Amino acid sequence: MLLKYFYDTKLAQASYLVGCQKTGEAIVVDPARDITPYLATAKAEGLRIVGAAETHIHADFVSGARELAEQGATLYLSDEGGEGWHYEYAKQYHHVPLKDGSVFTIGNIRFEVLHTPGHTPEHISFVVTDGGNAQTSQQPLGIFSGDFVFVGDVGRPDLLEKAAGVSGSTNMLAKKMFESLQRFKMLPDFLQLWPGHGAGSACGKALGAIPSSTVGYEKMTNWALQTEDEATFVTNLLAGQPEPPRYFAKMKEINRMGPTLLSSVGVPDRSSVDWKTAVHWASEGTLLDVRKAVDFASAHIRGSINIPANKSFVTWAGWLLPYDQPIYLLAEESTVEAILHDLSSIGLDNVAGIMDSSVVDAAPPDSDNISSYQNVSVEEARDRIASGAVHLVDVRNLSEWQAGHVATAHHHMLGELLAHVGELPRNKPILLQCQTGGRSAIASSLLTAHGFSDVENLAGGYEAWRMSEQKAAMASSVS
Repeated sequence: MLLKYFYDTKLAQASYLVGCQKTGEAIVVDPARDITPYLATAKAEGLRIVGAAETHIHADFVSGARELAEQGATLYLSDEGGEGWHYEYAKQYHHVPLKDGSVFTIGNIRFEVLHTPGHTPEHISFVVTDGGNAQTSQQPLGIFSGDFVFVGDVGRPDLLEKAAGVSGSTNMLAKKMFESLQRFKMLPDFLQLWPGHGAGSACGKALGAIPSSTVGYEKMTNWALQTEDEATFVTNLLAGQPEPPRYFAKMKEINRMGPTLLSSVGVPDRSSVDWKTAVHWASEGTLLDVRKAVDFASAHIRGSINIPANKSFVTWAGWLLPYDQPIYLLAEESTVEAILHDLSSIGLDNVAGIMDSSVVDAAPPDSDNISSYQNVSVEEARDRIASGAVHLVDVRNLSEWQAGHVATAHHHMLGELLAHVGELPRNKPILLQCQTGGRSAIASSLLTAHGFSDVENLAGGYEAWRMSEQKAAMASSVS
């Protein structure tokens, strides 16, 4: 048996290629939309991908299962969860509906299905046995747990209610998770655990950074497996869950109904550097500038928003970019393909035009179509914050806000900021603040794009404020 691990750091998403070298057949578990790496690996290993298996209908990325089905792979998909939890697009392809206790094989590798609801109603896990090895053919080797059990955590049960609006589902799924975990505890300690996500995923709150574990190790160390009382477990599971990105509901719909095949996605127009065209784009759709925040702050096309092309790009693109109107991209040519790949991974296929970000320098510096905002230090802003001369907006997550915040601040989490634009004053400067200054820089771009003329970003954020307060307190105590 061959096992290959694939990991997308921006999505914190894991997928796996499992191959039987004796028969030359392979399957991909929870494939990402771009199936090129799986095809290349299979070819290099002398394997043919004959199957694609899904643990559940994903909410945080576009699945590549349909892409593999187009290549002739059989789909192995959950038939659990009841009405509304079936893969509608699967009817077009050869697929095998899976129930609790179902068994299928890929070559000499055996997959046994466990229905493990809790994260979602239809969620299943796969217990794998290597039947091609005489020494291991009678014992399972590991479990693909998807978003059921992670290293150090378990899947959150509140996404359906918070992201998709399924009223009353959170407590029901939390109880289902407790039941599923009791079953998990019965599995052999030696089973390897191959989860669907790692640290940084919004599908849990405390995922470990280690890519794999064992059932026995999780029984000893995973907080969710230490609680024997259901009510206590439910309370602990729901406490402190981060806000789910807005795009999660869209991903559920896309993955259930069937993603657009990449071969059918339109190719964006590539435009020469022309600042007047860029200005027109800002009025036609969303003009996305992916430069570093400091560069955007000093000068940018009026009406554009800034989501820097860093590790958090996909998360904030999913939160803030529209699925129903064109996106125009300003980026360095060397970064364009990677950015398009990132947008594609969450179904943002509506990129209509691309232009080099040097267009900002091509515009006349005194043009009304060039805008900016200021980065200010804690020292520069302290007196104005204390006196209320600025309207301070904290854009961190709710859990961060509750852990401590500036007394005069108003809280609007970044992903929800635009929904509260009407509550912000236009007769005084607005100062944006997060933990260290990155998210508030994005927020600053959102407000300048929405016509706020006096916007500032607090450099260093709440962390700089807290450090400054500590220094001031120490100085006062010494004096």
